[in-house]
Amino acid sequence: MRLGVALPGIHRVDRGAEVAFERVADLLGQRPDCEVSVFGSGPERPGRHYRYTQVPCVRRERFERWPQLPVFRDECAYEELTFAWNLRRAYEPDDFDLTMTTGYPFLNWALRMGRRGGRPGHVFVTQNGDWPAYRTNAEYRFFSCDGLICINPVYEARNRARWPCVLIPNGVDVESFAPAPRQRERYGIPHASPVVLMVSALIATKNVTSGVRAVAKLPGHFLLLVGDGPLRDETDQLAARLLPGRYRRLVCGRDEIADLFRCADVFLHLAKEESCSIACMEAIATGLPVVAQDSPVARWLLEDQAAFVECGDETAVTAAIDAAAMLRKPEHLDAREVFSRRRTWPAIAEQYFDFLREVHTRIGQARA
Repeated sequence: MRLGVALPGIHRVDRGAEVAFERVADLLGQRPDCEVSVFGSGPERPGRHYRYTQVPCVRRERFERWPQLPVFRDECAYEELTFAWNLRRAYEPDDFDLTMTTGYPFLNWALRMGRRGGRPGHVFVTQNGDWPAYRTNAEYRFFSCDGLICINPVYEARNRARWPCVLIPNGVDVESFAPAPRQRERYGIPHASPVVLMVSALIATKNVTSGVRAVAKLPGHFLLLVGDGPLRDETDQLAARLLPGRYRRLVCGRDEIADLFRCADVFLHLAKEESCSIACMEAIATGLPVVAQDSPVARWLLEDQAAFVECGDETAVTAAIDAAAMLRKPEHLDAREVFSRRRTWPAIAEQYFDFLREVHTRIGQARA
């Protein structure tokens, strides 16, 4: 089975979708019955078990002040268009049996183009949401796929009547994200302060500013924020006013993020629209107490390994953060290890392969 995977941020950033695609592609590429090619905009990364092609694009940060229009609804769509335009020079449909992306509209359209001539089947993954699959207005009416990988049960229930679906959550690297000695001095984090960690894109739906205001009500607590996005200036200015000397924001690579988890005492995640948070599972694997926005998806994903709050109730968020450090006990660490090992990336990649093989077989039978 020849699989082509495409996403602009691959090998350039380490957000949730990029982490998931890179890990799954690498594990599938180790199989003797699966040949994987990956298209991204970052440089080559050594040691990967797939063929990689770097495709240039204009980064989304360049488009943060551009107008929001139908099809171009945010800076990500502009970036995706530049990537899809350049992909046509590197991507040959006849080289693949299946393609896979989480990008819509331009990547979904580009990878499906010309399928009547025996082009590859297409699998869409709902890493960044499922609205292309269930909405039927505007540009969403042009969406199509041969298989839909839903990363939470809400998406799967909403789409199973329309598309061939499977429920496959994201995974966690339990070896990398394991308890280990702290290195706070490396990042300029006070040794004596309780540290609250947020790992998030700085966009409105992540509610990072609610976290800033909640931590500000806890004298002595330090907020470590890892992330970037259009609201970086607004977030930094609020933190400078409410958390003087108790705040630091970093943008780091995948090789550092596990160390930053170990620097923290509590992990805080207040996104209301979250598909399947890898960062929350990494926090659990590291042994951190988690305070998370209450939602059906969060409760399914995190089970009993988090305190659930409403981000709009900052007093409740503050109280949950204050209480969360008490959960860091040996018996909780044991439970977290058991939980994390059910969601390892090798197990997730095996589920991807089974579904991809099913889609591949179904398409082959239909064409025979």
